[in-house]
Amino acid sequence: MSGRVLVARLDDAGDVLLAGPAVRAVSARADEVTLLAGPRGRAAAELLPGVDRVVVWRAPWIDHRPPPVSRRGVDDLIGQVRGIDEAVILTSFHQSALPLALLLRLAGVGRVSAISNDYPGSLLDVRHVVDEGLDVPEPERMLAVARAAGFELPPGDDGRLAVRRPLPDVSRLGLGPGPYVVVHPGTSAPARTWPAERNREAVRELADDGHRVVVTGVERELTAYVAAGAPGAALDLGGSTTLAQLAAVIEGASVLVAGNTGPAHLAAAVGTPVVSLFAPVVPAGRWAPYRVPTVLLGDQDAPCRDSRARVCPVPGHPCLAQVTSEQVVKAVRELNQ
Repeated sequence: MSGRVLVARLDDAGDVLLAGPAVRAVSARADEVTLLAGPRGRAAAELLPGVDRVVVWRAPWIDHRPPPVSRRGVDDLIGQVRGIDEAVILTSFHQSALPLALLLRLAGVGRVSAISNDYPGSLLDVRHVVDEGLDVPEPERMLAVARAAGFELPPGDDGRLAVRRPLPDVSRLGLGPGPYVVVHPGTSAPARTWPAERNREAVRELADDGHRVVVTGVERELTAYVAAGAPGAALDLGGSTTLAQLAAVIEGASVLVAGNTGPAHLAAAVGTPVVSLFAPVVPAGRWAPYRVPTVLLGDQDAPCRDSRARVCPVPGHPCLAQVTSEQVVKAVRELNQ
């Protein structure tokens, strides 16, 4: 066994969900696994099999609204991770593992592994170098880091995304019997959002096509507007679910309709097919729903491609605005066959 091991993934919920296979590989050999997450990743970290403890810290070099670097913040992190024997730092291609590696060294962590194309000096014991020109799916990229550190998935683990079981009972949310389609109109970044009026049209047309529709999300005004596209036929659950409850709602759906956002990865973790309204600001080869039936909609060659923009840099938002509600209904039919 490898003692107390910390796995770090410091950004959003979807990123943490994608780290699941790597976490399970570490858990197979570790006595205890601590997952270091950012504030927006905490709920997802608590859903991952293999995690014994979650530590939350807001990283100034990763957070979308970065806090200032402060001695107090650094001391807080060091205090929370003292006693860790080993760390596996998981990052995306545009992030550096080295600032965290330095802080973990100050906390006394004896062995640190991460991807780094920059010279790490004594900050890393295992430096995994990758070709960043290749669009490797994020779960596989992170699993490769765990393997480089000596952690393999246990026999029988197929490397798919997963969540802790059992999921909460959501029968009291009013879902009722029979199949339904979930429409999740919100995202964490405007550049990845299909227009609200298109979501509303899709809800109406899905209802006209014979589907019960459930609208989910944290933005109550948005979900209410979208669900109003089919009065009486669409259930608005805006602001009504925890992440674990959302996983259960999505698991019960025949299809999820969503942008490139955390619930799409939650669908992959519970095996629900996805109509993915995917803005190419990040590569679909890395971030599309992993190993579930998926119909990818959106112009993947739009001018915003690979820009990592959070706000659309192109007037009219052409990569997604050109996707029609008819295309979504057709995609739902295809996935339901």
